[in-house]
Amino acid sequence: MTFDAAGLPGVSVVTTEFRDAVAVQSRALGFDPAIVYVPHPIQNRTAAELAALADGALDAALAKLVDA
Repeated sequence: MTFDAAGLPGVSVVTTEFRDAVAVQSRALGFDPAIVYVPHPIQNRTAAELAALADGALDAALAKLVDA
């Protein structure tokens, strides 16, 4: 939200566990954030698994930045 307020596009990367929380908070703030969801959980993943998640989310995140 801070980036958008400053005129800079931003994308949040959030695990799927928080979809409902994002929706509630977005409605409360009157803000429609650019979000890319990745599988939950992430805390127990190996470095290689995290890299694969990041690689898998990259195109969607870049697309949201370009569309911003």
